[in-house]
Amino acid sequence: MSPADDEGRTYASGEGLVEFLELMRLMRERCVWKSSQTHASLAQYLREESDEVLEAIDEADPEHLKEELGDLLLQVYFHAAIAEEAGEFTMDDVIAGLTAKMKRRNPHVFGPEAASGRRYTLEEVEQLWSAAKAAERAHPAE
Repeated sequence: MSPADDEGRTYASGEGLVEFLELMRLMRERCVWKSSQTHASLAQYLREESDEVLEAIDEADPEHLKEELGDLLLQVYFHAAIAEEAGEFTMDDVIAGLTAKMKRRNPHVFGPEAASGRRYTLEEVEQLWSAAKAAERAHPAE
């Protein structure tokens, strides 16, 4: 069961993500089609699922969006499982990289700027984001 806040909104616990990682490993191990897939052979499905997510957003249909986000997440896990098997990286590496990137790109939330407690405008946040991206491009893999 997902935790809820005081207003009754529920939030993901993350347990299902770990369970799905194990499921993906089993499917790769036990299914000849899934085990034969490569990053290149799956590229078309990644494009298709991305397009279907965009369609669901355009339709403003939460149930359809939920389904399509699941299909897109499947593609992410599929690629991570392939990379894990090849010894390239793991899903943990993907998440760690994404977490570090979000912390770098959101100094108003995670950096020294956050200590002030002030609310940043949308324009200021976009400027901070752009500056962080520019710094990353100037000094990749730091």
